[in-house]
Amino acid sequence: MPVATQLPPSSPAVSALAQPAATPSFDDAYARARALANDGQPELALAAYDALLARWPGNVDVLLGRGIVHARLERFQEAERDLRAAAAAAPTYADVWSALGNTYAWSDRPEQAVDAYTRLIALQPDDAAAYVARGRALRALGRNPEARADLDQARALGASGDAFDALVAALQPRAGNPDATIAAGYTWAASLSSSWTDIGTGPRWNDQTASIRHYTKGGSLAFETLRAHRFGLHDYAWALDGYANLWSGAYANLRYQRGAAARLFPANAGRAELYQSLGNGWESSVSDDVLGFASRVNIYGVSIAKYTGDWYVQLRHQNIVSAGSHGTGERLLARWYYAGDADTYAEVTVNSGRSDDPLSLVGGQSRSGGGSATWVRYWTPQWGTRVGASFARARGADNQRGVTFSLYCRW
Repeated sequence: MPVATQLPPSSPAVSALAQPAATPSFDDAYARARALANDGQPELALAAYDALLARWPGNVDVLLGRGIVHARLERFQEAERDLRAAAAAAPTYADVWSALGNTYAWSDRPEQAVDAYTRLIALQPDDAAAYVARGRALRALGRNPEARADLDQARALGASGDAFDALVAALQPRAGNPDATIAAGYTWAASLSSSWTDIGTGPRWNDQTASIRHYTKGGSLAFETLRAHRFGLHDYAWALDGYANLWSGAYANLRYQRGAAARLFPANAGRAELYQSLGNGWESSVSDDVLGFASRVNIYGVSIAKYTGDWYVQLRHQNIVSAGSHGTGERLLARWYYAGDADTYAEVTVNSGRSDDPLSLVGGQSRSGGGSATWVRYWTPQWGTRVGASFARARGADNQRGVTFSLYCRW
């Protein structure tokens, strides 16, 4: 009898195992790669993107995705390669220019970032985030007027929030204290100042200050030497003056001054002032100056200020307290940044009360009123000058007139 040679049919399970696995579609594989990137698995995401590019070479979406992952891993050369290839293949793809701008910004190449964000804005002129991004890059280049214009446009398009307000505040020139910040690209500044005051009778007063200041991302610190000639006496002092960035929109000024001889300067003096941005260009501060004369003097201050366009206006109220006496003073300051940057401006102040301007920590004088006009200009990026004139009068005393000249250098 012949032997049967037909094999029995395979079971369904065996047949399924024998079939090759179905190849995922592009959409499925791309979705998986994006999910890996967004779930914090960048290396697996890169492997998935590599596999996609092996099957679909030059795909713009895949190049964009892989470039973003490289940028997040700070592999900026690889990120730029992928994103540049994507931009060449699809020059009107806005997301590519956004990612390329971010890559340049994160790798400290703000000039290239500005170019990329400019392409993005041309493609999406109503995107507030694009103007904010370019504003940040312009600020890194020290092009603050252009940065402020971008942020103004972003606000008009609906940009808001704490981070946005903090950026706007950081771009405002800190008019109450220009030493708090310095133009981008410089880390040192020095100044030499001299003032002469005609008090009506007796010899003129004169004061000199030399300062050198170092700037970091966290703030700045200066060493100063001061000299004063008044009432026929000479005196000298030295000081440390620092600014520190605090939380969002806040910074502080701390100062210590020592006058060993204490003939004209207080033996010890200090100041602490806290500044806080309130949003929409508003800023407030509170301060305490302590002057260690034979009778201690405290000068408590509070101010409110507003930045609007190229203008800064500040109103400061002070209480001057010492043993057996008390005084008050008000000062209104208006500063015009007519050149559109934080370096060049014209300023006018008007004050009244018993305190004129104690911010120098040299003791000050009681006055019933006065004012000043000042012009600061940087003639080159490194060199600038300050010229000022002041006038003061007090009941029962001669009027006082003064002039001030300062020379600035930064590097």
